[in-house]
Amino acid sequence: QVQLVESGGGLVQPGGSLRLSCAASRSISVMGWYRQAPAKQRELVASINYVGARNYADSVKGRFTISRDSAKNTVYLEMNSLKPEDTAVYHCNAGWALGVPGSYWGQGTQVTVSS
Repeated sequence: QVQLVESGGGLVQPGGSLRLSCAASRSISVMGWYRQAPAKQRELVASINYVGARNYADSVKGRFTISRDSAKNTVYLEMNSLKPEDTAVYHCNAGWALGVPGSYWGQGTQVTVSS
């Protein structure tokens, strides 16, 4: 079993930045972020594996950066140039295959981009 504890999120103006963090209770191969906006399906934002390979949703490429600190079992999502359409609940996820939702989920953190 893996517990995921998220932090960060909040309200930011368009064009602003936020950083999300997610700490896992133990080491796991792949960690990432998914998001779900109201009335929409949950979608992959970005994920990273234990050797640093990354993948991103097309909608966030060039604006978001995912990184991890393996010593701390923590993954970060740096979000820049935020847009109103980035508004969603962001969930940390952990598993074993890049780009595939893993079995473990965080409780979610709200990101709201609004003026």
